Amino acid sequence: MAEVKYYSEEGLQKLKEELKQLTTIERPAISAAIAEARDKGDLSENAEYDAAKEAQGLLETRIANLQTLIANARLLDESKLDTSKVLLLSKVEFENLALKKKMVYEIVPESEANLKEGKISVTSPIAKGLLGRKVGEIAEIVVPVGTMKVKITKITR
Repeated sequence: MAEVKYYSEEGLQKLKEELKQLTTIERPAISAAIAEARDKGDLSENAEYDAAKEAQGLLETRIANLQTLIANARLLDESKLDTSKVLLLSKVEFENLALKKKMVYEIVPESEANLKEGKISVTSPIAKGLLGRKVGEIAEIVVPVGTMKVKITKITR
């Protein structure tokens, strides 16, 4: 049985959009490429045909994986999240005490992490160090370059 994974509404929507793109646009395009390559004659020495068939296999695998992910996805109800402490989908503002630098990250499921958007995986060292903490608490977080001491200043969702 496939593993249940939790998603924000935005994350689940992105999976559904990717699946739609693959099934309605890319699948027909690969089928057309296979038909075109097949029309070129001898399939035993047809590199275009082999490449198109391989691309089709990879595409069908991705489609099947997405269908399984979506079927086993569970949506997190953001309206019921507690903002008194850091949880999954919390947006956390904190100060790095050594650098006197303010940082803001949203803690998201691993599949939705995107550092450029300020979204860190719930399994990352920083997220693990923040989970369960409250505003005003100081956390010592072990990161690859040492230990980072931070003070949580705000929690929102």
